[in-house]
Amino acid sequence: MENIKTENLIIGFGKAGKTLAGDLAKHGQKVVLAERSNQMYGGTCINIGCIPSKRLLTEAERLAPDADREQAFRDIMQRKETLITALRGANLKKLTSLENVQVIDAEATFTSPHTVMLTGKDGQCEVTADRIFINTGSRSATLNVPGADGKRIYDSTGFLSLETLPRRVVIVGGGYISLEFASMYSALGSKVTILEAGDKFLAREDRDVADEMQRVLTARGVDIVLGAQTSEFREGAETTTVVTSKGDFEADAVLVGVGRRPNTETLNLDKAGVKTNERGFIVTDDQLRAGENIWAMGDVAGTPQFTYMSLDDYRIVRDQLLGDGRRQRNDRQPIATTVFTYPPLSHIGLTEQQALDQHLDVTVKRLSPMAIPKAKVLSQTDGLLKAVVDNQSGQILGATLFCAESHEIINLIKMAIDNHVPASYLKNQIFTHPTISEALNDLFA
Repeated sequence: MENIKTENLIIGFGKAGKTLAGDLAKHGQKVVLAERSNQMYGGTCINIGCIPSKRLLTEAERLAPDADREQAFRDIMQRKETLITALRGANLKKLTSLENVQVIDAEATFTSPHTVMLTGKDGQCEVTADRIFINTGSRSATLNVPGADGKRIYDSTGFLSLETLPRRVVIVGGGYISLEFASMYSALGSKVTILEAGDKFLAREDRDVADEMQRVLTARGVDIVLGAQTSEFREGAETTTVVTSKGDFEADAVLVGVGRRPNTETLNLDKAGVKTNERGFIVTDDQLRAGENIWAMGDVAGTPQFTYMSLDDYRIVRDQLLGDGRRQRNDRQPIATTVFTYPPLSHIGLTEQQALDQHLDVTVKRLSPMAIPKAKVLSQTDGLLKAVVDNQSGQILGATLFCAESHEIINLIKMAIDNHVPASYLKNQIFTHPTISEALNDLFA
């Protein structure tokens, strides 16, 4: 059995891990990067997350009304696969071209705080490292009900690689990932039903935003059933029946979208003295340390599950190793998020309800996309723009943008909040025309 000694061992080829590997190598440090699947170079985002899902969403929205949906679906899936294969290869080449990086396809298991056993198709090797970084990501959670392992039951990864377009899609769970797939498959031509176990649709959003999202999805042919507790998947010859407290629903394909869980089950974290919380995510301090010589980054560390947050985890760790060591997780609030529905739903900071719950003295500003010239140009006038402004300081406390191109505009508000730019500045700013960003003049007026 081979024994390898290195300065740095990175477990997982995700956004944080791969970026750290390249940076350390360019600074003359030896790095071993272990990844258990050669289909995951680059991490979730590139292979089974952001990139393929946004490519499918974009292409689905561009389909002509008279398009042959079955053929278009096969063509779209092939182009998606070509894209992620190229990106995966480019990510691998970027690291393997560096003199100080060794990539090993293997599963990692701790045997001590400094030692990890790597097991792959070529056997085992033991790696002893001065520093170890865990970047193993997360996977879709499952439902513990009869029939959950049926042949027509998929997680989000499976739904990105279906071979044929399902006529009827049932989505169990009404979270944000589910909404993206509902938008995608309804645009492709499937009849989509969302089964939400709770009594509120998008419970974390303000009611006017949630109601507008429900209206938009319903107008696109998506059925939303609230209070639907799923108890069984009953497999038939041609379809699967989803049995719920609100009745039975027939499906050609079922997406289970009930959250994600960390990939820690094979790491043997006890041997490294690494602790996990009640949900299984690795416990770290504000600088992502999980032990004296161990760090965790990305989803597995309980970081918000966005690739840009994983990248910021890399920045925090890099700052300790190659910088002044001052960056911390609590430096980066609030963060901007986007759900890529149609139109996209973007958010940062406080919602109206959260501000009311905190008894803050605020003004809530609203704007319909119908008032935005660029939205009319794009023929995308659905949605709602909202902002919460502190009455004393004039500072922006939060914003929810449910409109065309909100995923771009929300970054302007992020910068305004971070730099204490008052709402009045955006009200009076000179923006180019016609753009969605100029709507900020009217929103904050």
